Amino acid sequence: MWPSTPQHPGPPLAPGCTRFPHLLYKALLLAFQLAGSAVIAFGLWFRFGGTMKDFSSGDKSPEYFYVGLYVLVGAGALMMAVGFFGCCGAMRESQCVLGSFFTCLLVIFAAEVTTGVFAFIGKDIAIRHVQTMYEEAYNDYLKDRGRGNGTLITFHSAFQCCGKESSEQVQPTCPKELLGHKNCIDEIETIISVKLQLIGIVGIGIAGLTIFGMIFSMVLCCAIRNSRDVI
Repeated sequence: MWPSTPQHPGPPLAPGCTRFPHLLYKALLLAFQLAGSAVIAFGLWFRFGGTMKDFSSGDKSPEYFYVGLYVLVGAGALMMAVGFFGCCGAMRESQCVLGSFFTCLLVIFAAEVTTGVFAFIGKDIAIRHVQTMYEEAYNDYLKDRGRGNGTLITFHSAFQCCGKESSEQVQPTCPKELLGHKNCIDEIETIISVKLQLIGIVGIGIAGLTIFGMIFSMVLCCAIRNSRDVI
């Protein structure tokens, strides 16, 4: 009888046919790490800095406005973890790890698309929600000068505005550095609209990046499988 030939695992990846996908894949993973860090920093700054920082600890925080930010920060953290996960899969040439990486990217893609759609479609609802909060604080102040004082000052400071049609009735709560009159209802609409559009653009942009990640993970996975089928 002929001696049995020992079975060996498939040969390593052929450098000629997989080097280019490998390089692109590593560059994409680096982009994921950087993008994830940027998204987390962007979301945290939006939540606790800038215009909305004064509402962080308020009793009437616009939580509806923050929903998109929470999803964005969570997706950014997942992107950083997934980038490391995908790097391990590429180094180990593991189809299982790369398949799991693809699944995680699919989850990130869904989260980012949801954030983008929420930001664009839910913009009017978020604006109206914040405007209603302001009108309630405004009316409370007119009824009782001490009751809505703190909330109204917070609004005026955050949006750099004062009152509605006129600022005379609420002048003590207006920012001292404010020059001229700015209608808070209009300022709320303008600022919230710009910020939500920016959140939507970031969400859609990251979703586009995840599409490339899914494509290259499948390309690399197929390259690994094909190279191991060669005897």
